[in-house]
Amino acid sequence: MSRFRFQRTTIQVEEAQRAILEHIRLQRTEWVDLEDSFGRRLAAPVAADHPVPHFRRSGVDGYAVRCADTAAASPERPAVLEVVECVTSGTLPLRRVGPGQAARIMTGAVVPEGADAVVMLEMTAPAEREGAVCIRRRMADGDNITAIGQETPCGDILLMPGRIIEAGEAAILAAFGYARVPVYCKPRVAICSTGSELLAVGSPLEPGKIRNSNGYMLAAQVRAAGGEPVIMPALPDEPELVEKELLALMDRFDCVVTSGGVSVGDKDVMASVFERWEGRLLFNKVAMRPGSPTSAGVWQGKLLFALSGNPGACFVGFELFARPFLRGLLGHPSPLPKEAKASLVADYSKGSAYPRYVRGKLETTDDGKLQAKPAGADKSSIMVSIKDAECLILIPAGGRGAAAGQLVCVLLLQETK
Repeated sequence: MSRFRFQRTTIQVEEAQRAILEHIRLQRTEWVDLEDSFGRRLAAPVAADHPVPHFRRSGVDGYAVRCADTAAASPERPAVLEVVECVTSGTLPLRRVGPGQAARIMTGAVVPEGADAVVMLEMTAPAEREGAVCIRRRMADGDNITAIGQETPCGDILLMPGRIIEAGEAAILAAFGYARVPVYCKPRVAICSTGSELLAVGSPLEPGKIRNSNGYMLAAQVRAAGGEPVIMPALPDEPELVEKELLALMDRFDCVVTSGGVSVGDKDVMASVFERWEGRLLFNKVAMRPGSPTSAGVWQGKLLFALSGNPGACFVGFELFARPFLRGLLGHPSPLPKEAKASLVADYSKGSAYPRYVRGKLETTDDGKLQAKPAGADKSSIMVSIKDAECLILIPAGGRGAAAGQLVCVLLLQETK
């Protein structure tokens, strides 16, 4: 057996992440209908090509007035003004408001010239004479009027490339006439699981075999990162065949993610592929638990992520390396997982020579402090606790683990923007 798989150079997680991010190339841009853009990442900046609002807008139902006419107004001695017209939303005023006059106005309507405030309807009362209104409150200049450009001046950059289009972003795009939206194309990701022990999901169990759960877990992770996953048939433990298949896939897809076969055993097929292929190996051992044999390489500008076959290690490896890469392809300004500080709920006594990334759950105390605890049994081979993971708890390297109450770093898994 080649010494390649035994004499591996160990690098830190941060170094491995930097090696990955150096190979980010933004996806090409496509234009989609606004209603099809939800959840996609914007591929161009959006600037205000007109002020918002582009007219003086009433913020309430009431009467547009001149402040000077309300200077002495009170509930006991209201100002009586002549009503010259009614301005509804979507229509233009026909009259200028002059001294001693008012215009009935609706929320969102154009404030007539001459008026410099709007009195809420609740602050008025019918006058004794027909066609007039009683104003029972003194008004200040600009009350209940949104000035031109007050919300957004013309030329302001409202959305930057890489931003996910959600409800607020969709409202902005619609307000500025984006019936078609420039977005980054979703990276197409081939997902390959290795191992002759793997069965298709619909197959009955056989002695010594398991169903290919990693492939579907990874597909969900790819989709959550903004990619388009394609699950390929499981690959056998034959290096020549696996190499040929992977290189063919890298021609067709934006990147390839595999699970299994990265360790030092005779049947660890991905280790054999990295020994023989013509691509460039970025790393094949990372100072982390679980998943230290996690590997990555580049072939003709395309990345190949080789993750552990153990479900927990596979999950962690994707979150640390593959997800940031996919987010970077889509223009995310900060593709690495967002970090926070949390205190441990209980002792974590499992020490390690490498930093340990523990699948965890988060809770907030009554005084607003963040706490973390393992989502379940912390073994890389255990799958069922993955569904409860909200974060990765970073336990520093060392033989003691971490104590209850200790402040630790957590990587947030459900942060998307």
